[in-house]
Amino acid sequence: MQNRPAEPAPQRTGSNASKSTLGPDLKIVGDITSAGSIEVMGEIEGTITSRDLTIGPEGRASGTFSAENIEVRGRLDGRVSCSSLVVRSAARVTSDVTYRALVIENGASVEGRFKLTKG
Repeated sequence: MQNRPAEPAPQRTGSNASKSTLGPDLKIVGDITSAGSIEVMGEIEGTITSRDLTIGPEGRASGTFSAENIEVRGRLDGRVSCSSLVVRSAARVTSDVTYRALVIENGASVEGRFKLTKG
């Protein structure tokens, strides 16, 4: 029997960062930070900072959110800072939003202040 050296673990790069899903049975109160993507299927109250953030159809998020790209299919309340915000048709957003690109689908419920940033 020969001893073989262990193979190195695969390394993640910025373009292949991980995705974390907060399941529908979770309710989290607190702060979450990720270098990758976060998908909220349950309920979060707090602060989320990530590269990408998705609020799923049954997801509810309230607090402060900062990400490059945010897509809302469920409910989002609070303060938002992002490069790109997409609000899907079934979404409900009540927020103060700072953005560079914005898409609001027909049927979405949107309330708050929206500020376009340049750069």
